[in-house]
Amino acid sequence: MNAPHSSATSTMALTRARTAVGLVLCICGLALLSLMVGSQGWEPLGWGLASSGGPDAPASAHTAILWDIRVPRTLGVVALGLLLGLGGALAQGLFRNPLADPYLLGSGSGAALAVTLVAAASAGATAAWQPLQPVQPLLRLGVMGAAFIGALGGVALTLALARGAQHTHRLLLAGLVVGVVLGALTDLVSTFVPDAWRQRQSLLLGNTQLLNGAAAVALWVMALIGLALSVALARVLDALTLGEEAGASLGLPLGPVRLLLVGVMAACTAVAVSQAGLILFVALVAPHLVRHLAPSGHRFLLPASAGMGAAMLLAADIGARWVLAPQELPVGVVTGVGGGLYLLALLHRRSVHHAP
Repeated sequence: MNAPHSSATSTMALTRARTAVGLVLCICGLALLSLMVGSQGWEPLGWGLASSGGPDAPASAHTAILWDIRVPRTLGVVALGLLLGLGGALAQGLFRNPLADPYLLGSGSGAALAVTLVAAASAGATAAWQPLQPVQPLLRLGVMGAAFIGALGGVALTLALARGAQHTHRLLLAGLVVGVVLGALTDLVSTFVPDAWRQRQSLLLGNTQLLNGAAAVALWVMALIGLALSVALARVLDALTLGEEAGASLGLPLGPVRLLLVGVMAACTAVAVSQAGLILFVALVAPHLVRHLAPSGHRFLLPASAGMGAAMLLAADIGARWVLAPQELPVGVVTGVGGGLYLLALLHRRSVHHAP
């Protein structure tokens, strides 16, 4: 009687194991490839490092470029992808919507407004425009600090407007309202202070060029904390997938735990945005790919989505440096094109399958 069920369970376990091993191998391979792509494109380790003076440059220059630039950037990109993939899986689980991403709660618009205000203040606009004078202290935070505070502030404003995280639909609606209002304020500041536009665009396009050792450490610490907390709360996300009533019938404290999950998602997104700006589609697409390869509960989906996000962002970062070398594309442009093509292909396939 239990033979078919046991066979299906073992098949699912084998599929998950294969997916996990494949993700680890893919990340390792892409990380090694990332170490071989520099400012001039393909630059294998040990020779051809044009940025260090060519193949005749001393070994110390090769070593410095490898350990001071490429290794920190590669490690930072991996951790950044982990945060984005994890944030996407959390958002889609919390909202029970496969089109949700972690920016829906106002973190992206909050960060954009804060960075724009800092850029305007640093351009000296506070003396000419009275409404900007209160933001002068933001200059002490710098761009990264302002982006982090702005992202958390956007989520906090959403939670306040939604009166907590008790009601999913109210939370989602509040996030949309906050995003629109903060976006309008950002446009207003950019209109009066044109010098702030460039800094804002840099944030919106995403940028991994400035990832260094300190940024990699911050990203990895947040990624490990976020993974540990979210996996520990995976049972709650599984219950939420069944609906509010089903989750409540299991005796789970859905309200407080949902608020904690929102906090984890907000912290992961805030750290990611503060270090690299807004990188779209990775958080949205990574959980989709994992569900397609190995459908499972959130205990596997969360870390697997994080790994998929790391692999996707590594591939995008390599492409951003390689495609138009020696010019480097913003990584957000590469993820936007790739993610958009994936969603178009998914939409086309579903329309074909559901055609009469």
